[in-house]
Amino acid sequence: MKAVQHFRTITKHKFLVMKECFRVGLYKQGLLHDLSKYSWTEFRVGCRYYQGNRSPNNAEREDRGYSCAWLHHKGRNKHHYEYWLDYSLDGSGKMAGMKMPVRYVVEMFLDRIAASRVYKGDAYRNTDPLDYYRNGRAGELMHPETRELLEKLLYMLAEEGEEKTYRYIRKEILKKRK
Repeated sequence: MKAVQHFRTITKHKFLVMKECFRVGLYKQGLLHDLSKYSWTEFRVGCRYYQGNRSPNNAEREDRGYSCAWLHHKGRNKHHYEYWLDYSLDGSGKMAGMKMPVRYVVEMFLDRIAASRVYKGDAYRNTDPLDYYRNGRAGELMHPETRELLEKLLYMLAEEGEEKTYRYIRKEILKKRK
């Protein structure tokens, strides 16, 4: 088990998200971000499957066919779009993404930046969070308005940089909700 390395990784990630949340004015979310990673359900999996270059949840999923740590995590953290999956309101009985409150979309965006920074290290570039998003399949399940805002922020970061994107979040996105 690699408990010390895993603890350092999740703490570094949590600190980075907290710092970025503070920069845009999401103080409470910054403080509370990802506390469930320190729960025994998630922490023990992280120790067992720790690799240092990607999420241990992916390794657990490959080994067991699912990730109990991920199922626990997404059900307790509102900044994951998977938290907002429910039965569609259209009467079809199908699962669909519900519209996320803007502050959680912003936290999801900042979470992707921090995860990219942790796993990429000094090789991190502002295009990495967008590249990671493009390689996934999140867009299929996200509410269209949630997806639109997340993509707007990811593209803005990649094309215009961090300062302009964070200023836009503070002055346009989060200011509108107050």
